[in-house]
Amino acid sequence: MIRVEGLTKRYARTVAVDNISFEVEKGQIVGFLGPNGAGKTTTMRVLTCFMPPTAGSARVAGFDIMQQPLEVKKRIGYLPETPPLYPEMEVIEYLNFVGRLKGVSKAALKARIDEVIERCAIGDVRTKLISKLSRGYRQRVGLAQAIIHNPDVLILDEPTAGLDPKQINETRKLIKNLAGSHTIILSTHILPEVEQTCQQVVIIHRGRLVATDSVDSLTHRLRGSETVAVEVASSNGDLDPARIQERLEQVDGVTRVMFRETKASRHRFEVESAQGRSVRSDVARSVVQAGWDLYELHASSLSLEEIFLQLTATDQPETGATAQ
Repeated sequence: MIRVEGLTKRYARTVAVDNISFEVEKGQIVGFLGPNGAGKTTTMRVLTCFMPPTAGSARVAGFDIMQQPLEVKKRIGYLPETPPLYPEMEVIEYLNFVGRLKGVSKAALKARIDEVIERCAIGDVRTKLISKLSRGYRQRVGLAQAIIHNPDVLILDEPTAGLDPKQINETRKLIKNLAGSHTIILSTHILPEVEQTCQQVVIIHRGRLVATDSVDSLTHRLRGSETVAVEVASSNGDLDPARIQERLEQVDGVTRVMFRETKASRHRFEVESAQGRSVRSDVARSVVQAGWDLYELHASSLSLEEIFLQLTATDQPETGATAQ
């Protein structure tokens, strides 16, 4: 659905986006992740044909952004960080205007407006002036204008910026409900945004691509070995955690056992295995055979924050001034 190859954008001596390549499959939600100034917004502007690339190419819904920009624009719904709203218009008036602007036929327009109003949960403000709406409702109206023409691709740039926690949850839920019928690129620097909303992640740092994969695959690649969280207790509650640690260290394939805490007579550990070894079943068997109570055992994965910090920990050459 989206294919980017060697995309580069320079401003004079500044390289904002430096030779990045990635693909997005139909119906996916992909998180475009990076710190402020990484080049996310610049990439979004190139993909939406707002500005041309300096080098490289990209195809959206089968159309080249340089050769067929009008066809690309017909198939994209774009929500920039600041929604493109007209505060003097009522919500329904604005959606009618945007629908006509985006080529929705007169016969289909009313039905499309009703559909996006329901989908974006803005029915109770449909006759209100946009200037009177809260930030959360403005964001929903922005999403409604982005999908009014039922585009193949949605590009959302920092869609929850400036929202309160309740509005953030509502917006995330709305975006997830749009998946499947739309392919979505979600640009953000907020790590929980990607973890809770996206299936794939593209990470850029200083304009350069540092990773593109699912969060689970990135975790496996970076960690390599398995880490297991274990919680153990004895029936009489007087078990010494040192005894547990010693027994766990004797399990074949275990390379390290770390004591974490004791809470309500339950002792928690993290158990690391050798490269390519899965030790969960052996750890469980060892605890049970010792006559102890096994309260919890599960694989412990890296958080997206840990992944991001690992991938961007090594300083890369400076590309000049900060990218957008």
